[in-house]
Amino acid sequence: MADPRAREQHAKESDDAKARKPRLVSDLLMPHLLNLYGSRATAQDIEIYAPGATFEDPMMCAHGVKQIKSAFYSLSKVFSESKIVEYNILENAIAPNKVEILIDNKQHYKMFGKELDVMSLIKLDVEDGKIIRHQDWWDGKPLKNRDTVKLPLFGRLAEASRRGSMLITHAMMGFGKDPKP
Repeated sequence: MADPRAREQHAKESDDAKARKPRLVSDLLMPHLLNLYGSRATAQDIEIYAPGATFEDPMMCAHGVKQIKSAFYSLSKVFSESKIVEYNILENAIAPNKVEILIDNKQHYKMFGKELDVMSLIKLDVEDGKIIRHQDWWDGKPLKNRDTVKLPLFGRLAEASRRGSMLITHAMMGFGKDPKP
């Protein structure tokens, strides 16, 4: 016969687990995203991405973790200061282990002594806790591509321009090598 105290302890642990609020995926990802956008990216921060993940903003389009590393490691080379200064998060469960995270934010940059604030919508598609698609929509506007412009040819040119910019950045940043400590 089972010990009634053991059953009572198990019941208390179960009630405690039910009472705790489940942790959101965005709670786990935000510290890393703040490091990435704050020019403090480390190899551990990049681990939030799935191996075949993509990152896209109006300037570049990165495919795979190595190119994503180059994109974020380059921020400190271009800007003397970069960071997300304000943000609000909306997290939507799409399916089991699939989440869409929307981060309405204000990004602050400083280059050549001039300060620039950008309002942005970061859209993250997450599967099994890893980012598979990361889009940064400046001014909340969708990225220009063959599906979002009136003439698909202009959208293809915008896509090619972002890919070319990424490939140049990737080469200049050592093809995704982690910086030396």
